[in-house]
Amino acid sequence: MRHMNHHTCSRAVDFEVENGIVTQCRFIGGCDGNTQGVAKLVIGRSVDDVIATLEGIDCGGRGTSCPDQLAQALKAYKSGNL
Repeated sequence: MRHMNHHTCSRAVDFEVENGIVTQCRFIGGCDGNTQGVAKLVIGRSVDDVIATLEGIDCGGRGTSCPDQLAQALKAYKSGNL
């Protein structure tokens, strides 16, 4: 799945989910080291856990961040809107 990010340095996030578990994650653009770290940390975790952990993280007063955008992407996935 691909989610187009809003108000972040990364343009998008690609992810896969199997049986409620994040199995793949890759940010397109953004701070390469940070986004690689976030992506590795979410693999193997439940969608609900990732959302609870990352939702609401703010970067520089933007009201969102790359991790928050991943949480928003997973929420959209869960609701069938992605």
